[in-house]
Amino acid sequence: MTVATQTQFKEALSSKEKFNDFISDYFATHKFLSGSYDDGIYFENYQVHLDSKNGLVITLITGSYTGQAFPIKDTENISVEDFRQLILNKKFADKTTSLSDVFHMTADTIDR
Repeated sequence: MTVATQTQFKEALSSKEKFNDFISDYFATHKFLSGSYDDGIYFENYQVHLDSKNGLVITLITGSYTGQAFPIKDTENISVEDFRQLILNKKFADKTTSLSDVFHMTADTIDR
């Protein structure tokens, strides 16, 4: 994510309407956001897309190389406003966090 987009993201957090517009604009040009993590023992892959009916749809596949028989796939739906509130309430310590990082961290907090 460019510095300009990071700045827009942080400014958009200030209001429900601005954030909804930012997310809508982001997914109008990107269609989905994906990422992964792998430390050699544990792995996860995630994909996020915007659905007009369900809001943000986050699909997370997690697994382990240490005996787990097969990866676990979980799909969660979250409204754009609920996602904004998670970000605001989490108060990420790292001010240089990218949108991808925020999605990743937020995916880890859903249903906890």
